[in-house]
Amino acid sequence: MRDINIPLPIARTLLSPIFRVTLNARLPWQVQRVLLDIGSRAQFLPSGTIVHPLRLGGRPAERITARSAGPNLNAGAVLYLHGGGYAVGSLATHRSLAARLAHETGCAVYVLDYRLAPEHPYPAGLEDAESAFLELTGSIGYRPEQIALSGDSAGGGLSLATAQRLIAEHGYTPAALGLIAPWVDPNQVPDKFRDLVINRPWSRACAAAYLGTGDGTDTGYAPLHGELRGLPPTYVQVDVSELLHTQCADLVTALRAAGVHTWLAESKGLWHVAQLQAALVGPAAAALTELAVFLREAVQPVAMRDLG
Repeated sequence: MRDINIPLPIARTLLSPIFRVTLNARLPWQVQRVLLDIGSRAQFLPSGTIVHPLRLGGRPAERITARSAGPNLNAGAVLYLHGGGYAVGSLATHRSLAARLAHETGCAVYVLDYRLAPEHPYPAGLEDAESAFLELTGSIGYRPEQIALSGDSAGGGLSLATAQRLIAEHGYTPAALGLIAPWVDPNQVPDKFRDLVINRPWSRACAAAYLGTGDGTDTGYAPLHGELRGLPPTYVQVDVSELLHTQCADLVTALRAAGVHTWLAESKGLWHVAQLQAALVGPAAAALTELAVFLREAVQPVAMRDLG
């Protein structure tokens, strides 16, 4: 199915009530998850997408590739960690986004179904992401520098925390970090009550569910305050209207102060993780393409870079 391009004002009008109903702190987590999975059916897959279910790090996962890549499939890979406040989101909700990344990077994109709170609070998700990366470098055979970590919202924060742990505990530095509106400090209370997608009560409920009985000062929980030196090149996308905009700007400032090569892409008129609606909204597709270009260049083998 071909993409369509809904004008931004109409898209915002259509999406606002959906998010208000679905991401509601008064709804049980299981109900939110079901509603999001149902809604994901409107997020089309590009034609020629190959979805291969597998286990990765002991968890369900999907390896998504583009049939058009064929034998020219890039030697690198992307490990994608979905958003959803650590409490919702699934392989289904992010399959379309990951498929587009696979087509535009030429890489295999691995999407991980990490354990969710409140049933599995921190550090369960971080442990799952760490194990998945280690399996990619072990039995699957990638080198650490061939794997980019990418994620949105909570998955963006989880990507950062995973990179920090891999560097500190295994000496593995991923090829890059591609972060869409990363939630890197769940302790911070948003200044605004809501944006188009997220509202403050839901955000605080997610933070509490993820923390459980843990320590909020743990840098695995709030990686903004962890060790940033030595991280790989990092690309951060965020819309200026988002509740997380200030937090993302703080992250970029801290990364640059730590000597990390960092790019910030700020959109105007989109919404939190609008890239999920890339099949429906042209500017969202353009933002996702920018991320894909960054990831593709990061995971290209050195010899191929030199040819350019």
